Formats: sequence, C-alpha cells, structure tokens
Amino acid sequence: MTAEAEIIAGLRNAGLTGEGDVVLQPLTGGVSCDVWKVETPTGPIVVKRPLPQLRVAAEWLAPVERGTSEVRWLRRARGVDPRLAPEVLAELPTGHAFAMRFLPGCPVWKDELMAGRVDLAFAAQVGAGIAAVHAATAHNDGDRGDFPNDEMFRALRVDPFLLHVARHDAELAPILTALADDLSGRKIALAHGDVSPKNILVSAGGPVFLDAECAVYGDPAFDLAFCTTHLLLKAVWSGDARLNEAAAALVDAYRAGIDWEDTGGLMLRAGKLTAALLLARVEGKSPAPYLTNPEHKNIVRDQARALIARPSPLGELVANWKRNLA
Repeated sequence: MTAEAEIIAGLRNAGLTGEGDVVLQPLTGGVSCDVWKVETPTGPIVVKRPLPQLRVAAEWLAPVERGTSEVRWLRRARGVDPRLAPEVLAELPTGHAFAMRFLPGCPVWKDELMAGRVDLAFAAQVGAGIAAVHAATAHNDGDRGDFPNDEMFRALRVDPFLLHVARHDAELAPILTALADDLSGRKIALAHGDVSPKNILVSAGGPVFLDAECAVYGDPAFDLAFCTTHLLLKAVWSGDARLNEAAAALVDAYRAGIDWEDTGGLMLRAGKLTAALLLARVEGKSPAPYLTNPEHKNIVRDQARALIARPSPLGELVANWKRNLA
C-alpha cells in the first residue's frame, strides 16, 4: 500500500471520509511537508505529512515526529484562543500525518504582503497573538514536558540558520555559535518556531497560525525575531516603507504583551536573533526565494553583519532598518 493509500485509509478509519473515491489534491508552498486538500461529506479538510528530507538544495534532514509536535502546538494555541489555530480533526497512523479543518476565504498573509496589501492593524494582531501563547505557557512545567523537542529544533532552526552560517564565516563564527548556544539553552515558553507570513492565514477573526513543526519549549524571542525578519526582508525586496511600519507594529504589540520576563532582555535577544536570521536568509541553508537581486542581497548582508557585530534591541533595529543603502 502506498503512503497516499495509507492516508486515505486513515481518513476513513477516523470517520472523515466515506467509502467512495477520495482524491488527495496537492497544495503548494512548503519545503518541509506534503500537504493535500481533501473533499469530505462534511466539507474540505487539509492533510499534512512531514518529509524526512526538506525540499531545498542542501541536505537538510529532520525527524518526521515533528508532525506530532505540530498537532500539540495547534491544540495548545487553540486552548489559549480558538481563533489562533485551525482545529485538528485526527492524527493519522502514517508518517506522523494529521488532518485539520480547511479554512476557506482566508488568504495567506505572505500573498497579501507580496501583492502590496499591507495592513498594520493585522501585523499588530500577529504580534499580540504570538505574545498571548508565550504568556500562557511561560514557566509552565506541563508545557515544557509536552515539547521536549530540542533535537528537532536544532535540526530545523539552530543548525541551518545559525551554525551553518558560522561554519562558513570565520569572522562571525564566535558570535553566532554563542548565540546558538544561548538560544538552545533557554527554556522560558512555548515557541512556534516558524512564525512566518507564509504560515499565517488572514481571517476575519485575526491571524491563524499554521505549520508549527518546529515547536519547542525554548526562547520566545525566537518567534518574534523570525517573523520580524521576514517583514524586513520583504521591505528590501519591495522598497515599500509600509513593511517597515508593519514590522514596528508587530514588535510594539508583542512588547505590550510581555508579562513573564524583563522586556529589555527579551528585546535585546530578539534583536540579536533577528540580525543573525537576516544574514541566514542570504547565506544559510534556506535563503529567501524572492531575494534574487544581488543588490537586495547585499543590502541585507551588509546591514545584518553590522548588526551581528554591534547588536541592538529589536525595536531600535526595526526603526533603523534601511530598504536601500543609497
């Protein structure tokens, strides 16, 4: 039996499909998993199955058990606020796949931004939503026990984004290695691990977060840095000042939700991580696919290297981020 046939059998066993033909309609957009839309008698659903080798040029292996971790994050986030994540309908026995409810009429935030539709209020909602999950899970032994995913986070985030660059940049290697060690060692709150515009749906009720494969009980500053990085990269790509403003709105809303630790310390860590992630998106294993213009890459690279050497709190970094070096 093929993997697809096993998934269909799993859907039937879960009572999600009838006995007639079931068609797995592939959806595009991710490098880490297979995703299908499936029509069912009760409406469309989405099935997701993690890949052991990510769809990138470099070798990038990751444990498929991250599918189970993602399910746990989605359910935990819905416990904080049901609007923050889609409903998980079933976990399937094949390859840590699972089924979740399809949300019609909810565009992907990345698509909205790339089309020039920049909503500052929505960006603020994203920041507030991330902070809400962090606040609800901070210093919580139960959540820490449910997400013992250090090895997975290292394979998917620490190594490809920080240590890969360190191995190829002798000048910055000591700083990046120390940053990686600090990130790996902090156990503060439940981090999503992949808060990116491509993993956020725009719904009438606010942002819906997807693709929590990298979820780990760790440093909440990583989520803030990861999403801010994407907005700053898109600001360079598009030259649109509203993306700088969106990054500032997101950071300000997140900052307002911090109640579990000193705000200054978290914002400085987020600034350091953002600088490193900006460099990783031009030098790491997963370069930003839309940054193809060499000039844009240089703009990001030059600023990121300077910020890694002389770190600043995230709010200051965002305020001073340049879309060009003229």
